[in-house]
Amino acid sequence: MRPLEDGEQYRFHFNMTKCIGCRSCEVACNEQNGNPASITWRRVGELEGGSYPETYRHYLSMGCNHCLDAECVRGCPVNAYTKDPATGIVLHSADACIGCQYCVWNCPYSVPQFNPERGVVGKCDMCQGRLEEGMEPACVNACPEAAIEIEIVNIAEWRENYATAQSPGMPSAEHTVSTTRITLPELAPELERVDGGHIRPEHAHWSLVFMTTLMQAVAGALAVFLLSHRVDAVRMAVLLALTGIALTLSTTHLGRPAYAWRALKMWRRSWLSREVLLFTLFAMALSAATYFVAARALHHAAFGGRSIAVGWAAAILGIAGTIASAKIYQVPARPSWNMWHTPVDFLLTAGMLGSFLAAALINLPTVAILGGSLLGQQADISGNAGLTLPLVVFSLGWVANHAVRILRLKQSVVFEERASHSLLSSEPLRTRNAISFALVPMAILFFLGGHSVLALMATAAAVLLARYLFFVTVVPLNMGMTFIRARAA
Repeated sequence: MRPLEDGEQYRFHFNMTKCIGCRSCEVACNEQNGNPASITWRRVGELEGGSYPETYRHYLSMGCNHCLDAECVRGCPVNAYTKDPATGIVLHSADACIGCQYCVWNCPYSVPQFNPERGVVGKCDMCQGRLEEGMEPACVNACPEAAIEIEIVNIAEWRENYATAQSPGMPSAEHTVSTTRITLPELAPELERVDGGHIRPEHAHWSLVFMTTLMQAVAGALAVFLLSHRVDAVRMAVLLALTGIALTLSTTHLGRPAYAWRALKMWRRSWLSREVLLFTLFAMALSAATYFVAARALHHAAFGGRSIAVGWAAAILGIAGTIASAKIYQVPARPSWNMWHTPVDFLLTAGMLGSFLAAALINLPTVAILGGSLLGQQADISGNAGLTLPLVVFSLGWVANHAVRILRLKQSVVFEERASHSLLSSEPLRTRNAISFALVPMAILFFLGGHSVLALMATAAAVLLARYLFFVTVVPLNMGMTFIRARAA
């Protein structure tokens, strides 16, 4: 192969007319990179078409597509991905990776794969070391039919016309401008993925379920306290404790929690970095506001104005962090997340759950437990005056948003969105979804009956169930045969 010239890069060429589905490329890739059988940086999918007795099957082998506009590069919060300027290969640094798995969500081809034993993500690098030594990548070398090759592509020309990157059973190349060239058989338009009726639930990510729910509840409750002028030291301390629990839970999602601080690095372009930054600033502002409120309660009048100003700064940071959280999930590779319902859900959750949390804390007899001198005022146990209307509005809005989202998923022309609805309609997920809906009006009735703590518990259960379903029912863009093989593993 000749040396690369300016404006060129390497790419894969896959010839579907030659592939026999032997999976030698998968085995060779795993042996070359020392991966276990459950992790495949190169995968073989299956496509089928026709009708009996004239049926046919073809195979699709895919590694990393080394895209021109790679989402993994853009979204990584620690800059673990780089696009090599000399070869165009998208490289991943295991040393820099913290195992947040955000790249797994961003890539429309699900190329990056998380290794739980190592705590980091890994992906195909076109066997860069072999290329530098003048050898073919392991998958190319192992294919008995020469169905995989390395080619040189002119970047500008490919960006103008990348039609040959498209294939049945594979996400559209337009998302990231995949550079892989695919030679299709004549009957390609009739091909469909073989596993369209075998969709499996995704991971629940329980740490993220609890973290997002808690942070939204705290941000909403703080805003309610400030708007209703019911700020006191004990309530602020409870919110600060919940924030600490939420941020601690967020690190358990990482494969390498000790390096969580690195996620602040790429705040200029990564929504995950922005979420980390905003919630860190929120925790700091909330800590300062709690200190000022406690100082004011101990008759330090100079802190009175500061407590309100810093409290509002914390509330604004909390709402901004909630929006950043929603933007993390609005990625094209996960269609059922990439809807306007996601930020609306997060903001309504902050309003609804925050209102119930605020009502429960307002009605707790904190003076009797800790003494009035600490609070600087009598505990407001007069009830829920002023909270009823916003609480009911947020609750009904939350229910309506989820109902409209489910209806849109059902009627969508996008396969992945309809598949998400199919998961929601299957047992036991359908029952859990119904329970989530039923708990919200039950919480309102508890609240109107004066049982604020019971109302909070019912609302929290509803939100946690809905957030769990949010994670497990997302159907990512992917290549054919992914669902069956992943389930079997």
